[in-house]
Amino acid sequence: MEKLGLAISPRHLIFPKNNHWLRRIILVFAFILFDCLSTMIFCRDPSEEANIYARVFMEVFGIPVGLTLFVFLANLPIYMVLSLDSHIVKLPFRMAAAAELFTDFVFAWFIAGLHFSGGTSWFWPFPNIERQFLGMMLYLCAAFIFVKPHRPCYNQ
Repeated sequence: MEKLGLAISPRHLIFPKNNHWLRRIILVFAFILFDCLSTMIFCRDPSEEANIYARVFMEVFGIPVGLTLFVFLANLPIYMVLSLDSHIVKLPFRMAAAAELFTDFVFAWFIAGLHFSGGTSWFWPFPNIERQFLGMMLYLCAAFIFVKPHRPCYNQ
């Protein structure tokens, strides 16, 4: 990485470079936290959890601790990639805008949609695809209202 002129420190993995990235991270983790909290509230036995990995953590450590540990470990790479990207991704304006739009749609479906669907599955008896689509739309609305600056500056 140093041949490219990039010096990556642990600070790059922990702290995002600017508020634009921090707002995106907060939005992503709001959906993850919603899923985690609804599971803690409504799950009475680990066997009720559909995610087999989360179920194993919940069986070994108990529901609150196991679920918290699983959520932390499973989503730590997402946080680290977003924080690292905020420091090293320097694209021209048009490419950066397109890349961020693509990133928002990917996060909307795979993170927000899945976590919203998982979180609402405890109390909302709609089909999975409808809950996932609604979660995706909520994420995109929030991203375009709270994350996207009106005049983005990608060089910060």
